[in-house]
Amino acid sequence: MGGYFLRRLLLLPPTLIGITILVFMITRLVPGGPLERAIMEAQQANVSAGISSSVGQGMALSEDQLNQLKEYYGFDKPWLVSYGEWLGKIFTGDLGTSYRYNEPVWDVIKSRFPVSLFYGVVTLIITYAISIPLGVVKAIKHRTAVDNVTSILIFAGYAVPGYVLGSLLLLYFSVRLEWFPMGGFTSLYFDELSNWGKVKDVFHHATLPLICYLVGSFAVTTLLVKNNLMDNLAADYVRTAIAKGVSFRLAVTGHALRNSMIPIATTFGQNVTLLVTGSFLIETIFDINGFGLLGLSAIFDRDYPIVMGVVLLSSFLLLIGNIISDILVALVDPRVRFS
Repeated sequence: MGGYFLRRLLLLPPTLIGITILVFMITRLVPGGPLERAIMEAQQANVSAGISSSVGQGMALSEDQLNQLKEYYGFDKPWLVSYGEWLGKIFTGDLGTSYRYNEPVWDVIKSRFPVSLFYGVVTLIITYAISIPLGVVKAIKHRTAVDNVTSILIFAGYAVPGYVLGSLLLLYFSVRLEWFPMGGFTSLYFDELSNWGKVKDVFHHATLPLICYLVGSFAVTTLLVKNNLMDNLAADYVRTAIAKGVSFRLAVTGHALRNSMIPIATTFGQNVTLLVTGSFLIETIFDINGFGLLGLSAIFDRDYPIVMGVVLLSSFLLLIGNIISDILVALVDPRVRFS
């Protein structure tokens, strides 16, 4: 098994190179990049100042200015050469400089990372802490009032998109009742609070966004546990264990539940990426400066260094998550052996 995971780790660098080289090539080929935006802004500035450009000279910038812009944005060289230079900087810990923020990319990402990490970790913990026991109860109490009522609730939550629910929660609990703040991650006077006051302030701001993050994931995880547990409870090995005198509780917890965790372990690694990416729509509604909103804004602003940094980090987390899933599957399912 150790050799298998060692090979998986050795595959990480070439996989990341393949992903980033594809994205880097796309950023150089798509129209409307930062160079075109700079030319358009210069044209608009000239029009506002009453300066007209003659046809053919046209772009309101001299040849030297265009060359300086190309050099600044890295368009003065073939894209493969520029990618090689970017890749070389990566090994020194330099992700480049953001066009929009004029700061190192890593500093920009690092300022957004804790916010998304907080929401991702809390969402993941609450989801598994509630959905797994609820799925077990629903499987045991199938077609009872408990199962029917909880199904109605979780499907209703799943049917409502998180950003729509966020708008409704803001209108009612923030605007009308004024129980929660309109947005943000902390208050303006956060630094003046005590340690306990800071904790309360963070969760006071995070309550409504967490509800929006949780409603969608509850249904998927709960029903995944329920359906797999029902299949295992109907299997021959469970009936045989009960026939030999094993109590129903032990048959569920000691036999059927472990096998039912295999799909949960398989999909767990995908949630590692969600720890930081989050939902840019929810972050927009609640004015949360998170990782997901940063990536979307970078695409709209053609801030390619930020885009490459976000892609690199997200891809790395996804690949690590897949390895974690394989480890969990091997721990849960004794039939799996990697060789």
